[in-house]
Amino acid sequence: MLRRSTEWDTWYAGLEGERRAGREWERLVPHGWRVLHGVPKANGGDIDHVLIGAGGVFAVNTKRHPGASAWVGDDMAKVNGGPPLPYPAASKAEAAHVRRVLERHCGYAVPVDPVLVFVGVESVSSAATRHAVRVYREREVAALGPLSGKLTPDQVERVYAVARHRRAWLRQ
Repeated sequence: MLRRSTEWDTWYAGLEGERRAGREWERLVPHGWRVLHGVPKANGGDIDHVLIGAGGVFAVNTKRHPGASAWVGDDMAKVNGGPPLPYPAASKAEAAHVRRVLERHCGYAVPVDPVLVFVGVESVSSAATRHAVRVYREREVAALGPLSGKLTPDQVERVYAVARHRRAWLRQ
């Protein structure tokens, strides 16, 4: 009756953010990009999205904070000036995991960049000095579309074929 927030509310809000960002990623498919959503990890979690194209591979971590103001540094972020959150560090760890899995099964170096996408925020500012994580608002993700020069069309298809297999992700 008091309608207190539960773990399910948090999970559902995150899922809605992933869906909204996912719709933006799908806009890149006609331009030769491949997109996977909810890629499983052996620890029971998942990688929100993996984007594969001529511009490389991107491990995407989405965070939904409606109406908020986000600040992003090299290894942490703050939402509405609150406590530090490990969003950039987690994004880098996910990208490293994606790279290890894909390289193990492809047999060649696969460039993977971490991406952090904020959904529903009013503003995003960055004080990152290394710019190791790409940071976007949900409607800005199309900026990745024109990127090229990292993977050949054959490599894109090979990486995508590997990435689509659940067993590749679940093996430690």
